[in-house]
Amino acid sequence: MSSRLSEIFKDEKLVNRIKTKLPYLFQLAELESSRAGKIGMEVGSLRERILIALLIYKFGEANVEIRAITEPEVDVWLFGNPISIKTITGKSLGGVKLIWTVDAQKAAEFRRYYVPSCDILLVRINWGGLGGFYYIPLEAQRKLLEEIGRERYIKLPKPGTNPRGVEISKEALNALVDDGLSDYIEIRWEKKEIDYNAYKRWVEYWGED
Repeated sequence: MSSRLSEIFKDEKLVNRIKTKLPYLFQLAELESSRAGKIGMEVGSLRERILIALLIYKFGEANVEIRAITEPEVDVWLFGNPISIKTITGKSLGGVKLIWTVDAQKAAEFRRYYVPSCDILLVRINWGGLGGFYYIPLEAQRKLLEEIGRERYIKLPKPGTNPRGVEISKEALNALVDDGLSDYIEIRWEKKEIDYNAYKRWVEYWGED
């Protein structure tokens, strides 16, 4: 499985496409999910679709499967193997969620029993600066968890706060992307002038016979 996802990073033409097209497509996703200048939560789903479309473009629709999700980590299957898709925004790596929960007991229980179950495709968005597109194989995740332990690998929300979930710690995430098994494409996140109208295509549909 690991070798199939790593093919993306060895395909020079595709790497160049990712560098040029991903910022543009993610900017479109932000425009499409914005209301009164504020980006809505649905932007995450749009980004996920963009990355799944990349997998379909590279590997073919027959090899990319979206099933009913029964595992919290899994977003898509490639050649029958599960993949987790994660996107974050910021100047540094951090804030990658493993599970969304506001229940402190569930969070603690999750850390006690968590074992990585799939490869990760991660995008770090950093508008006006450098970010990246990362592939973190399952093998690297399990190896690091064994090496540093759950307390250092998993970050629980602080008590008394309004948490949004359990995260991979910054220490763990930086170690994972630096692992020799992982792959990385550096991306410069520059916005373009886009003439975008959220209603145009829907108006055109209304006008069709």
